[in-house]
Amino acid sequence: MHDAPLSPTPAAKTEYHDSPLDRLYIALFSRKIANQLGMRNRTSGYDGFVELSQQIVRGRSAIEQQAVVSRVLRSLVPAPVLWFIRTAFSPTQLVCELNAWFATQMFEWLVGPCHVETTTITEADGTTREQASCVKIEKCRYLEASECVGACVNVCKVPTQEFFTKEFGIPVTMTPNFEDYSCKMVFGQVATPVEEDESLQEQSCLVGRCAIAVPSAETCPRM
Repeated sequence: MHDAPLSPTPAAKTEYHDSPLDRLYIALFSRKIANQLGMRNRTSGYDGFVELSQQIVRGRSAIEQQAVVSRVLRSLVPAPVLWFIRTAFSPTQLVCELNAWFATQMFEWLVGPCHVETTTITEADGTTREQASCVKIEKCRYLEASECVGACVNVCKVPTQEFFTKEFGIPVTMTPNFEDYSCKMVFGQVATPVEEDESLQEQSCLVGRCAIAVPSAETCPRM
């Protein structure tokens, strides 16, 4: 087996200037992760958040990583609120489009600049419809900071998809691009299981960028 080639490096890293509200969100999310891990957050700001997320990856299987993040996400929203949303709202086109807009307003501190695009939703019966429920993340802040395929999939993609689908009752599909670090988050589209997603099954480590990459592995072993 040949060693994996060095992954092409995207443009220079983005510089962020977090507002007081952004820093509050980052601190809250970091504290929730630290509580789940039973450890202290020794670094402040977004870098500290990324360091904590990397602790989730180390020494845990993919399923264990996803379970930790799922508990963190559930701790952010009171159970009665989740029940009300899940019970009162079905994933109609309007609800999906409103969720996409809301995501662009609330989560830039986490993923960076993003905007809503129109996309094609495929239903279970094969029918399709056009709706403005795709959040296009121009260059994911978390993926750019972590540069880890496994962390992207197990700490962000899968837990987020499952959280919205199971807890809110609104299916979501996230599709990261490991070349340019962009991502599409489509509300209303049921996600393909990781084990059936051919693009992920063929994704190798970001060699030369990820600190815990395995150069000899054909696919990222942390997925």
